[in-house]
Amino acid sequence: MTYKSFPSFSCHFLGAFLLGVFGFIGLAQAQMNHSSMAGALSSKPQACEGFGLDCANAATPFLTKEGRLLLAWTSGGKLSVAQSADLGKTFTSPIVVAELGKSLDAGSDARPQIVSDSKGNVFLAYAFFKDGNWNAQINTIRSSDGGLSFTAPTPLIKNGSSERFPSMVIGENNSIFLTWIDKRIVADAKKSGNARLGGSIAYSFSNDFGKTFQPEKIANEQSCECCRIGSSIDPKGGVAIVYRAIFPGGIRDHATQFISESGSGKIQRVSKDEWKTDACPHHGPAIAVSSAGKIHVAWFTQGAARSGVFYANSINQGEAYSSPTRIGGEHENVSRPYLLALNKSIWLVWKGFDGAKTFVYLKQSPDDGVTWSQPTLIAQTSAYSDHPLLISHGDDVFLSWLTRADGYQVIKLNGKS
Repeated sequence: MTYKSFPSFSCHFLGAFLLGVFGFIGLAQAQMNHSSMAGALSSKPQACEGFGLDCANAATPFLTKEGRLLLAWTSGGKLSVAQSADLGKTFTSPIVVAELGKSLDAGSDARPQIVSDSKGNVFLAYAFFKDGNWNAQINTIRSSDGGLSFTAPTPLIKNGSSERFPSMVIGENNSIFLTWIDKRIVADAKKSGNARLGGSIAYSFSNDFGKTFQPEKIANEQSCECCRIGSSIDPKGGVAIVYRAIFPGGIRDHATQFISESGSGKIQRVSKDEWKTDACPHHGPAIAVSSAGKIHVAWFTQGAARSGVFYANSINQGEAYSSPTRIGGEHENVSRPYLLALNKSIWLVWKGFDGAKTFVYLKQSPDDGVTWSQPTLIAQTSAYSDHPLLISHGDDVFLSWLTRADGYQVIKLNGKS
């Protein structure tokens, strides 16, 4: 089974980090304080009461095989979808597919997920808070007419405890893979009087384009409860994921796993950053797997061994990873790395912040991560911005970036414009 990569972007951000740099962040207080971070910066989301793309906090793209751009975004407590035939220059009138007000889980790490199959069906997944304790529910929505109309939202799991941060990819055979942060094990432990930190990594497959999903399974019982999961292609079939796991001693470092419909593979630690914390960074990792099966991972940490944003790769299915390489300068404010693999061409983007402006930088490797180009500045803004995402169509690679001041942008990164 071969999968098309899909942005999936996922822990409450630590007080040492700037709200404007990293998008929506929360100040971690013990394990689960979801209070807002104080302090207004130029790049903090300004008050915007509409539900259009101009007021959006997070926008997720998907390029169909025909080159049609599907875009799902959250704003004004609503989830909307629109389409573009000219790579974001113009869009159809948006369709509101869900209205949840302040209960919508609308942070940029909790972005909506959207995919389309070879028959033009469109499928979405998103989460909303169902109580005041940050317990959430993932809903799904389908369209069988190319996104002209949509079904009513339906829960992914009935009577679940809490599910957040869905991440999704779709296979060449139109099979949908969906993974998320699940709290059932934590909830059961609490009922029995045993305090337990974090959440779990759960997943499921659908072979009828989201009408039904297979019984969900747990890939890892201990993970960070509020960092997005990265999902990507496995050329040998199935999906590769990366997430912030909880290792013995309360260490929140990253792990990768390969997952197929038959089950989940071994939990592989990416690096020993030794970040011991009960807080939630709200800063998930990124993953891409090349056509040769080489895994590429980028992540953020504040561990005792290293602090910052780093990149590493593995040539043996995650059994061992290369020594972590810092992304950006040691004293730069760097965040939100994202990866895309196109055959053996690897693309890496990230955010930088100088106190006033946010920048998006690009590095590219033509040889599966052996050598890399020098960082190139490709976009900037002076106000709030979403995570930089990468999408592709054929041999073309694009940056998808939502900004409050400059609008939504699709920027071609290779070849002629």
